[in-house]
Amino acid sequence: MRMNTKAQRGTNREEICSGFAIFSGPLISYLSPARRTNLLAVNRSYLHIVCMVTFLFSRMMAAVLILAAASGIAAAVNPFVGDWELTLPDKAAGWLGVEESAGGLRASMMMVAGSVEPVAGAKMEGDQLVLIREHFVEEKSAAGTKTRKRILETIHARISGDGLKLTSVKPHDKGEGEERFEFGGRRTPPMPPAPNLEKVKYGKPISLFNGHDLTGWRLTDPKADNGWIVEDGKLVNKAAHEEGKHKHYGNLRTDKEFEDFNLKLEVRVLTNGNSGIYLRGIYEVQVEESYGKPPTTHNMGAIYSRIQPKENASKPAGEWQKFDITLVDRHVTVVLNGVKVLSNEPVRGCTGGALWSDVSRPGPIYLQGDHTSIEYRNIVLQPVLKRGRRADLR
Repeated sequence: MRMNTKAQRGTNREEICSGFAIFSGPLISYLSPARRTNLLAVNRSYLHIVCMVTFLFSRMMAAVLILAAASGIAAAVNPFVGDWELTLPDKAAGWLGVEESAGGLRASMMMVAGSVEPVAGAKMEGDQLVLIREHFVEEKSAAGTKTRKRILETIHARISGDGLKLTSVKPHDKGEGEERFEFGGRRTPPMPPAPNLEKVKYGKPISLFNGHDLTGWRLTDPKADNGWIVEDGKLVNKAAHEEGKHKHYGNLRTDKEFEDFNLKLEVRVLTNGNSGIYLRGIYEVQVEESYGKPPTTHNMGAIYSRIQPKENASKPAGEWQKFDITLVDRHVTVVLNGVKVLSNEPVRGCTGGALWSDVSRPGPIYLQGDHTSIEYRNIVLQPVLKRGRRADLR
Protein backbone atom coordinates (compact mmCIF):
# COMPACT_ATOMS: atom_id res chain seq x y z
CA MET A 1 0.00 0.00 0.00
CA ARG A 2 1.46 3.48 -0.96
CA MET A 3 1.82 5.84 2.04
CA ASN A 4 1.33 9.64 1.81
CA THR A 5 4.41 11.85 2.20
CA LYS A 6 4.64 14.68 4.73
CA ALA A 7 4.09 17.27 2.00
CA GLN A 8 1.03 15.40 0.75
CA ARG A 9 -0.40 15.22 4.29
CA GLY A 10 0.06 19.01 4.57
CA THR A 11 -1.77 19.45 1.28
CA ASN A 12 -4.66 17.32 2.62
CA ARG A 13 -4.95 19.61 5.66
CA GLU A 14 -4.88 22.73 3.48
CA GLU A 15 -7.67 21.34 1.28
CA ILE A 16 -9.83 20.66 4.33
CA CYS A 17 -9.18 24.13 5.78
CA SER A 18 -9.82 25.87 2.45
CA GLY A 19 -13.26 24.32 2.46
CA PHE A 20 -14.04 26.07 5.72
CA ALA A 21 -12.65 29.35 4.37
CA ILE A 22 -14.83 29.21 1.28
CA PHE A 23 -17.88 28.51 3.44
CA SER A 24 -17.25 31.37 5.91
CA GLY A 25 -15.97 34.02 3.43
CA PRO A 26 -19.32 35.39 2.19
CA LEU A 27 -20.58 35.84 5.78
CA ILE A 28 -17.51 37.85 6.88
CA SER A 29 -17.77 40.26 3.91
CA TYR A 30 -20.87 41.89 5.37
CA LEU A 31 -19.02 43.09 8.55
CA SER A 32 -17.19 46.44 9.10
CA PRO A 33 -13.40 46.45 8.50
CA ALA A 34 -12.56 46.63 12.25
CA ARG A 35 -14.92 43.84 13.24
CA ARG A 36 -13.89 41.85 10.21
CA THR A 37 -10.22 42.03 11.32
CA ASN A 38 -11.03 40.93 14.90
CA LEU A 39 -13.36 38.16 13.79
CA LEU A 40 -10.86 36.85 11.24
CA ALA A 41 -8.18 36.63 13.95
CA VAL A 42 -10.50 34.64 16.21
CA ASN A 43 -11.73 32.49 13.32
CA ARG A 44 -8.24 31.59 12.28
CA SER A 45 -7.57 30.03 15.71
CA TYR A 46 -10.86 28.15 15.79
CA LEU A 47 -10.53 27.19 12.15
CA HIS A 48 -7.07 25.79 12.77
CA ILE A 49 -8.37 23.65 15.64
CA VAL A 50 -11.40 22.45 13.64
CA CYS A 51 -9.21 21.64 10.67
CA MET A 52 -6.77 19.64 12.77
CA VAL A 53 -9.57 17.67 14.51
CA THR A 54 -11.26 16.98 11.17
CA PHE A 55 -8.00 15.90 9.59
CA LEU A 56 -7.09 13.59 12.48
CA PHE A 57 -10.59 12.11 12.51
CA SER A 58 -10.42 11.39 8.77
CA ARG A 59 -7.04 9.67 9.21
CA MET A 60 -8.38 7.62 12.12
CA MET A 61 -11.42 6.47 10.13
CA ALA A 62 -9.19 5.50 7.22
CA ALA A 63 -7.10 3.37 9.58
CA VAL A 64 -10.23 1.73 11.00
CA LEU A 65 -11.48 0.88 7.51
CA ILE A 66 -8.10 -0.58 6.56
CA LEU A 67 -8.05 -2.75 9.72
CA ALA A 68 -11.63 -3.88 9.12
CA ALA A 69 -10.81 -4.85 5.56
CA ALA A 70 -7.68 -6.69 6.71
CA SER A 71 -9.59 -8.61 9.39
CA GLY A 72 -12.29 -9.51 6.85
CA ILE A 73 -9.65 -10.88 4.52
CA ALA A 74 -8.07 -12.86 7.39
CA ALA A 75 -11.44 -14.31 8.38
CA ALA A 76 -12.03 -15.46 4.82
CA VAL A 77 -8.61 -17.06 4.44
CA ASN A 78 -9.76 -20.51 5.56
CA PRO A 79 -13.22 -21.49 4.28
CA PHE A 80 -13.18 -24.76 6.26
CA VAL A 81 -13.49 -23.08 9.67
CA GLY A 82 -16.92 -23.70 11.21
CA ASP A 83 -19.37 -26.55 11.80
CA TRP A 84 -20.41 -29.02 9.09
CA GLU A 85 -23.26 -31.53 8.80
CA LEU A 86 -21.92 -34.72 7.26
CA THR A 87 -23.85 -37.37 5.33
CA LEU A 88 -21.97 -40.65 5.09
CA PRO A 89 -22.69 -43.76 3.00
CA ASP A 90 -26.15 -45.26 3.58
CA LYS A 91 -27.28 -41.76 4.69
CA ALA A 92 -25.60 -42.16 8.07
CA ALA A 93 -25.04 -38.99 10.09
CA GLY A 94 -21.76 -37.34 10.97
CA TRP A 95 -20.39 -33.99 12.15
CA LEU A 96 -17.23 -31.95 11.71
CA GLY A 97 -16.11 -28.84 13.59
CA VAL A 98 -13.01 -26.90 12.52
CA GLU A 99 -11.38 -24.07 14.49
CA GLU A 100 -8.27 -21.93 14.17
CA SER A 101 -5.83 -22.44 17.04
CA ALA A 102 -2.33 -21.04 17.70
CA GLY A 103 -1.76 -20.30 14.04
CA GLY A 104 -2.95 -23.71 12.93
CA LEU A 105 -6.14 -25.76 12.86
CA ARG A 106 -7.85 -28.15 15.21
CA ALA A 107 -10.93 -30.24 14.49
CA SER A 108 -13.41 -32.63 16.09
CA MET A 109 -15.51 -35.27 14.36
CA MET A 110 -18.29 -37.77 14.87
CA MET A 111 -18.76 -40.47 12.27
CA VAL A 112 -22.04 -42.45 12.45
CA ALA A 113 -21.77 -43.55 16.10
CA GLY A 114 -19.72 -43.00 19.22
CA SER A 115 -18.51 -39.70 20.61
CA VAL A 116 -17.58 -36.32 19.22
CA GLU A 117 -13.79 -36.50 19.55
CA PRO A 118 -10.76 -34.42 18.53
CA VAL A 119 -8.95 -35.68 15.46
CA ALA A 120 -5.25 -36.55 15.73
CA GLY A 121 -4.31 -33.94 13.13
CA ALA A 122 -5.73 -31.16 10.97
CA LYS A 123 -3.80 -29.20 8.35
CA MET A 124 -4.07 -27.57 4.96
CA GLU A 125 -2.45 -29.05 1.86
CA GLY A 126 -3.02 -26.60 -0.97
CA ASP A 127 -6.75 -25.96 -1.15
CA GLN A 128 -7.63 -29.18 0.73
CA LEU A 129 -8.18 -29.83 4.44
CA VAL A 130 -6.46 -33.01 5.61
CA LEU A 131 -7.73 -34.74 8.76
CA ILE A 132 -6.10 -37.66 10.58
CA ARG A 133 -8.24 -39.93 12.77
CA GLU A 134 -6.84 -42.57 15.12
CA HIS A 135 -8.28 -46.07 15.39
CA PHE A 136 -7.09 -48.84 17.70
CA VAL A 137 -7.68 -52.55 17.23
CA GLU A 138 -6.79 -55.35 19.61
CA GLU A 139 -4.38 -57.99 18.38
CA LYS A 140 -3.29 -61.23 19.99
CA SER A 141 0.14 -62.70 19.42
CA ALA A 142 0.90 -66.39 18.97
CA ALA A 143 1.80 -66.47 22.66
CA GLY A 144 -1.61 -65.07 23.58
CA THR A 145 -0.40 -61.58 24.47
CA LYS A 146 -2.88 -58.81 23.67
CA THR A 147 -1.70 -55.54 22.16
CA ARG A 148 -3.37 -52.45 20.68
CA LYS A 149 -2.57 -51.64 17.09
CA ARG A 150 -2.83 -47.99 15.96
CA ILE A 151 -4.35 -47.38 12.54
CA LEU A 152 -4.54 -43.93 10.96
CA GLU A 153 -7.43 -42.89 8.76
CA THR A 154 -6.76 -39.97 6.39
CA ILE A 155 -9.62 -37.76 5.24
CA HIS A 156 -9.19 -35.20 2.43
CA ALA A 157 -11.85 -32.49 2.27
CA ARG A 158 -12.36 -29.87 -0.42
CA ILE A 159 -14.87 -27.10 -0.89
CA SER A 160 -17.46 -27.82 -3.58
CA GLY A 161 -19.95 -25.02 -4.14
CA ASP A 162 -21.69 -24.46 -0.81
CA GLY A 163 -20.64 -27.83 0.58
CA LEU A 164 -17.82 -30.24 1.22
CA LYS A 165 -16.65 -33.33 -0.63
CA LEU A 166 -14.62 -35.71 1.49
CA THR A 167 -12.66 -38.90 0.82
CA SER A 168 -11.66 -41.30 3.59
CA VAL A 169 -8.78 -43.77 3.23
CA LYS A 170 -8.06 -46.27 6.01
CA PRO A 171 -5.74 -49.30 5.95
CA HIS A 172 -7.40 -52.63 6.68
CA ASP A 173 -6.89 -54.00 10.18
CA LYS A 174 -4.84 -56.92 8.85
CA GLY A 175 -2.53 -54.59 6.96
CA GLU A 176 -3.52 -55.69 3.46
CA GLY A 177 -5.16 -53.11 1.23
CA GLU A 178 -7.31 -50.21 2.32
CA GLU A 179 -10.89 -49.08 2.75
CA ARG A 180 -11.91 -46.02 0.77
CA PHE A 181 -15.22 -44.16 0.60
CA GLU A 182 -16.53 -40.72 -0.31
CA PHE A 183 -19.10 -38.62 1.49
CA GLY A 184 -20.39 -35.08 1.62
CA GLY A 185 -21.18 -32.25 3.97
CA ARG A 186 -22.81 -28.87 4.20
CA ARG A 187 -22.24 -25.95 6.54
CA THR A 188 -24.40 -25.95 9.66
CA PRO A 189 -26.82 -22.98 9.73
CA PRO A 190 -25.82 -20.19 12.15
CA MET A 191 -26.75 -20.83 15.77
CA PRO A 192 -29.83 -18.82 16.80
CA PRO A 193 -29.56 -16.67 19.93
CA ALA A 194 -30.57 -18.29 23.21
CA PRO A 195 -34.39 -18.13 23.49
CA ASN A 196 -36.19 -16.45 26.36
CA LEU A 197 -37.92 -19.53 27.74
CA GLU A 198 -40.27 -17.41 29.86
CA LYS A 199 -41.90 -16.15 26.66
CA VAL A 200 -42.21 -19.55 24.95
CA LYS A 201 -45.80 -20.74 24.47
CA TYR A 202 -46.75 -24.40 24.23
CA GLY A 203 -49.57 -26.30 22.62
CA LYS A 204 -51.71 -28.98 24.21
CA PRO A 205 -49.90 -31.93 25.84
CA ILE A 206 -49.54 -35.04 23.67
CA SER A 207 -49.29 -38.40 25.39
CA LEU A 208 -46.78 -40.31 23.25
CA PHE A 209 -47.29 -43.65 25.05
CA ASN A 210 -50.77 -44.95 25.77
CA GLY A 211 -49.67 -47.52 28.37
CA HIS A 212 -51.35 -50.40 26.51
CA ASP A 213 -49.46 -51.10 23.28
CA LEU A 214 -46.87 -49.72 20.87
CA THR A 215 -49.31 -47.64 18.82
CA GLY A 216 -47.45 -44.59 17.48
CA TRP A 217 -44.02 -46.22 17.79
CA ARG A 218 -41.77 -48.24 15.48
CA LEU A 219 -38.18 -49.41 15.25
CA THR A 220 -35.69 -47.09 13.59
CA ASP A 221 -34.30 -50.19 11.84
CA PRO A 222 -37.04 -52.68 10.90
CA LYS A 223 -34.41 -55.43 10.54
CA ALA A 224 -33.24 -55.17 14.14
CA ASP A 225 -34.39 -57.48 16.93
CA ASN A 226 -37.33 -55.97 18.79
CA GLY A 227 -36.97 -56.12 22.56
CA TRP A 228 -39.69 -53.52 23.23
CA ILE A 229 -42.91 -54.59 24.92
CA VAL A 230 -45.60 -53.03 27.10
CA GLU A 231 -45.73 -54.42 30.62
CA ASP A 232 -47.89 -53.13 33.50
CA GLY A 233 -48.31 -49.75 31.83
CA LYS A 234 -44.56 -49.40 31.18
CA LEU A 235 -42.61 -49.25 27.94
CA VAL A 236 -39.98 -51.92 28.51
CA ASN A 237 -36.95 -52.94 26.50
CA LYS A 238 -35.77 -56.47 27.30
CA ALA A 239 -32.31 -56.65 25.76
CA ALA A 240 -31.10 -60.06 26.90
CA HIS A 241 -27.65 -61.04 25.63
CA GLU A 242 -26.19 -64.51 25.75
CA GLU A 243 -22.66 -64.72 27.10
CA GLY A 244 -20.16 -64.26 24.31
CA LYS A 245 -22.86 -63.19 21.84
CA HIS A 246 -24.19 -59.76 21.02
CA LYS A 247 -27.73 -59.43 19.75
CA HIS A 248 -28.62 -56.35 17.72
CA TYR A 249 -31.65 -54.91 19.49
CA GLY A 250 -33.51 -52.01 17.92
CA ASN A 251 -34.12 -48.40 18.90
CA LEU A 252 -37.72 -47.22 19.19
CA ARG A 253 -38.99 -43.99 17.64
CA THR A 254 -42.27 -42.11 17.43
CA ASP A 255 -44.17 -42.11 14.15
CA LYS A 256 -44.73 -38.36 14.54
CA GLU A 257 -41.97 -35.82 14.13
CA PHE A 258 -41.56 -32.57 16.01
CA GLU A 259 -39.73 -29.25 15.89
CA ASP A 260 -39.31 -27.54 19.28
CA PHE A 261 -40.99 -28.88 22.41
CA ASN A 262 -40.98 -29.72 26.08
CA LEU A 263 -40.75 -33.43 26.90
CA LYS A 264 -41.49 -35.01 30.26
CA LEU A 265 -40.98 -38.70 31.05
CA GLU A 266 -39.87 -41.15 33.71
CA VAL A 267 -37.17 -43.78 33.32
CA ARG A 268 -35.93 -46.68 35.45
CA VAL A 269 -32.29 -47.59 34.91
CA LEU A 270 -31.04 -50.96 36.13
CA THR A 271 -27.51 -51.73 37.33
CA ASN A 272 -25.07 -50.91 34.52
CA GLY A 273 -28.04 -49.76 32.45
CA ASN A 274 -27.53 -47.58 29.39
CA SER A 275 -30.02 -45.92 27.07
CA GLY A 276 -30.67 -42.51 25.55
CA ILE A 277 -33.47 -40.08 24.72
CA TYR A 278 -32.98 -38.61 21.22
CA LEU A 279 -34.54 -35.20 20.60
CA ARG A 280 -35.63 -34.68 16.97
CA GLY A 281 -33.86 -37.97 16.35
CA ILE A 282 -30.41 -36.30 16.47
CA TYR A 283 -29.54 -35.00 19.97
CA GLU A 284 -29.05 -37.70 22.62
CA VAL A 285 -29.80 -36.94 26.27
CA GLN A 286 -27.77 -39.63 28.00
CA VAL A 287 -29.53 -42.21 30.20
CA GLU A 288 -27.11 -44.28 32.23
CA GLU A 289 -26.62 -45.60 35.73
CA SER A 290 -24.50 -42.75 37.08
CA TYR A 291 -25.37 -42.46 40.79
CA GLY A 292 -22.47 -41.14 42.86
CA LYS A 293 -20.20 -40.51 39.85
CA PRO A 294 -18.69 -37.13 38.94
CA PRO A 295 -20.47 -35.37 36.06
CA THR A 296 -19.10 -36.09 32.58
CA THR A 297 -20.35 -35.76 29.01
CA HIS A 298 -21.21 -39.49 29.14
CA ASN A 299 -23.28 -39.56 32.34
CA MET A 300 -26.98 -39.20 33.11
CA GLY A 301 -28.43 -35.92 31.82
CA ALA A 302 -25.57 -35.01 29.48
CA ILE A 303 -25.92 -34.23 25.80
CA TYR A 304 -23.88 -37.25 24.87
CA SER A 305 -20.18 -36.45 24.37
CA ARG A 306 -21.01 -32.74 23.93
CA ILE A 307 -22.34 -31.00 27.04
CA GLN A 308 -21.61 -32.04 30.62
CA PRO A 309 -24.35 -31.60 33.25
CA LYS A 310 -23.66 -29.01 35.94
CA GLU A 311 -24.10 -31.65 38.64
CA ASN A 312 -25.03 -35.30 39.05
CA ALA A 313 -28.70 -35.40 40.04
CA SER A 314 -29.27 -39.09 39.27
CA LYS A 315 -30.74 -41.63 41.68
CA PRO A 316 -29.51 -45.15 42.48
CA ALA A 317 -30.17 -47.95 40.00
CA GLY A 318 -33.68 -49.37 40.14
CA GLU A 319 -35.42 -46.12 41.18
CA TRP A 320 -37.74 -44.19 38.89
CA GLN A 321 -36.23 -40.90 37.71
CA LYS A 322 -37.89 -37.86 36.12
CA PHE A 323 -36.74 -35.92 33.08
CA ASP A 324 -38.07 -32.50 32.07
CA ILE A 325 -36.41 -31.56 28.75
CA THR A 326 -36.93 -28.40 26.67
CA LEU A 327 -35.57 -27.96 23.13
CA VAL A 328 -36.05 -24.51 21.56
CA ASP A 329 -33.97 -22.96 18.75
CA ARG A 330 -31.28 -25.63 19.08
CA HIS A 331 -30.84 -24.82 22.78
CA VAL A 332 -31.57 -27.50 25.36
CA THR A 333 -32.54 -27.37 29.01
CA VAL A 334 -32.55 -30.56 31.10
CA VAL A 335 -34.12 -30.86 34.54
CA LEU A 336 -33.32 -34.22 36.16
CA ASN A 337 -35.19 -35.22 39.32
CA GLY A 338 -36.07 -31.55 39.94
CA VAL A 339 -32.51 -30.26 39.44
CA LYS A 340 -31.64 -28.13 36.40
CA VAL A 341 -28.47 -29.79 35.13
CA LEU A 342 -28.38 -28.07 31.71
CA SER A 343 -29.67 -24.52 31.22
CA ASN A 344 -30.49 -23.27 27.71
CA GLU A 345 -27.28 -24.71 26.27
CA PRO A 346 -26.56 -24.45 22.51
CA VAL A 347 -26.01 -27.81 20.78
CA ARG A 348 -23.59 -27.43 17.87
CA GLY A 349 -24.58 -30.58 16.02
CA CYS A 350 -25.85 -34.14 16.08
CA THR A 351 -24.58 -36.83 18.43
CA GLY A 352 -23.60 -40.44 17.72
CA GLY A 353 -26.50 -42.59 16.55
CA ALA A 354 -28.41 -39.67 15.01
CA LEU A 355 -30.90 -40.50 12.26
CA TRP A 356 -29.51 -37.65 10.14
CA SER A 357 -27.28 -34.61 10.57
CA ASP A 358 -29.70 -31.86 9.44
CA VAL A 359 -30.27 -29.62 12.48
CA SER A 360 -33.14 -27.71 10.83
CA ARG A 361 -35.29 -30.76 10.11
CA PRO A 362 -38.14 -31.90 12.40
CA GLY A 363 -37.63 -35.36 13.86
CA PRO A 364 -39.00 -37.99 16.22
CA ILE A 365 -38.40 -38.79 19.84
CA TYR A 366 -36.42 -41.99 19.85
CA LEU A 367 -35.40 -44.22 22.74
CA GLN A 368 -32.16 -46.16 22.59
CA GLY A 369 -32.62 -49.90 22.99
CA ASP A 370 -29.47 -51.36 21.43
CA HIS A 371 -27.44 -51.32 24.68
CA THR A 372 -29.24 -52.71 27.74
CA SER A 373 -32.69 -53.31 29.19
CA ILE A 374 -34.54 -50.15 30.24
CA GLU A 375 -38.04 -49.01 31.31
CA TYR A 376 -39.96 -45.81 30.47
CA ARG A 377 -43.39 -44.45 31.40
CA ASN A 378 -45.53 -41.27 31.39
CA ILE A 379 -44.07 -39.86 28.16
CA VAL A 380 -45.74 -36.50 27.44
CA LEU A 381 -44.71 -33.84 24.89
CA GLN A 382 -45.88 -30.24 24.45
CA PRO A 383 -44.98 -28.66 21.08
CA VAL A 384 -43.81 -25.06 21.00
CA LEU A 385 -46.20 -22.67 19.28
CA LYS A 386 -44.49 -20.43 16.72
CA ARG A 387 -45.75 -17.26 15.03
CA GLY A 388 -49.20 -17.76 16.45
CA ARG A 389 -49.62 -21.23 14.98
CA ARG A 390 -49.05 -24.75 16.13
CA ALA A 391 -45.50 -26.12 15.73
CA ASP A 392 -45.18 -28.57 12.85
CA LEU A 393 -46.14 -32.13 13.62
CA ARG A 394 -45.49 -34.78 11.04
